[in-house]
Amino acid sequence: MTKIAMIGAGSTVFMKNLLGDILSEERLATSTIALMDINEQRLETSKKVAQGIAEAVGASPTIEATTDRRAALDGADYVVLMIQVAGYKPGTVTDFEVPKKYGLRQTIADTLGVGGIMRGLRTAPVLVDIARDMKELCPNALMLQYVNPMAINCWALSRFVPEIRTVGLCHSVQGTAKELSEDIGVPIDEIRYMAAGINHMAFYLKFEHHKPDGTIEDLYPAINRVYAEGRVPDWNRVRYEVLKHFGYFVTESSEHFSEYTPWFIKRNRPELIEKFNIPLDEYIRRCEVQIARWNDEEKELLAGGAIKVKRSHEYAARIIMAEITGVPTVINGNVPNNGLIDNLPQGACVEVPCLVDHNGIQPIKVGKLPVELAAMMQTNINVQALTVEALATGRRDHVKQAAMLDPHTAAELPLEDIANLVDDLIDAHKGWVPELA
Repeated sequence: MTKIAMIGAGSTVFMKNLLGDILSEERLATSTIALMDINEQRLETSKKVAQGIAEAVGASPTIEATTDRRAALDGADYVVLMIQVAGYKPGTVTDFEVPKKYGLRQTIADTLGVGGIMRGLRTAPVLVDIARDMKELCPNALMLQYVNPMAINCWALSRFVPEIRTVGLCHSVQGTAKELSEDIGVPIDEIRYMAAGINHMAFYLKFEHHKPDGTIEDLYPAINRVYAEGRVPDWNRVRYEVLKHFGYFVTESSEHFSEYTPWFIKRNRPELIEKFNIPLDEYIRRCEVQIARWNDEEKELLAGGAIKVKRSHEYAARIIMAEITGVPTVINGNVPNNGLIDNLPQGACVEVPCLVDHNGIQPIKVGKLPVELAAMMQTNINVQALTVEALATGRRDHVKQAAMLDPHTAAELPLEDIANLVDDLIDAHKGWVPELA
């Protein structure tokens, strides 16, 4: 009997997508599903939704719900993480509002920049604690890690609890491939790609059309024509601009990518915000919309509305099935760079294709990335490395140095302002981040 622990299961919508995939698999239909969250009300809602999913797909799992994390982890075969430490309030709001006082604007603030740094400082220690519990309660389990900032979190896990099997999972690679297929008019099931780099800054090194007649066509000329012919979707101008100058298409969205670089969000160039359609404060807006939508959905679900289940493009169920059955699958996973990408730092978290079968997660060696892409990624890895070092040493100056080396923050603020901003953010996060001397 397979036991799957879902930590942060009060994230009901995301839990619903993953659990729908899992329980749709016949081999997993009788699994034990341990839902865990610190919010009892949301946990109870998630349990009812889980029961509705089981009924909708004809599965008969054992569904448990608990606020006791150790009970959920005890004996688990797979541990799915989907937590948000400090939540929308105060966590996310603080990450946006304090930097605004210094004139620093963000779009998403969950991966890099001062927002990503602070999110990492308050999240990675919790993930490490979970991994240490796993080491005691389910040492052979695989952690399926969906929490941002992905690279900082996964790097901390591999550094502090290397004994635990873990892979960081995102949907940007497969999601962007689908978007590109629509831009160029090629069916997604006829496209094959090779993507590698770091989370939210991986690039398609190959993007090809494998035609029914057996021929293979490089699709980069078709992607470039989208730009040349003025057919770029309004919401995707940043990524196509990067394609123009660097020659490769990045896997993460334009609103994300605009704040990983120094080129797009500038106080003294407000016309760039309009030109590239950059949605400042996008994550704040998105959270508020989702909260309002969820309140309506929750009422409907609790009133006995039928649960609709459709397959998502998330990797979790595919990974579990590949390990159990031995039938291989390939995913893009976030793992330590142990000789996988030659021109990125060893030990850093990289996102590469991984074969999954009875032998678990097996990352594929990529070799050397195009030097211009590796150079761009290094600017982000610098921030990740110093944030992890701050967690290891408890040194506040490493947090400040991480922010000082962040491309967007450094492009907007002088050193003294960045130092003061970090002090203000740490003060505002009191109780949520470790003590930093």
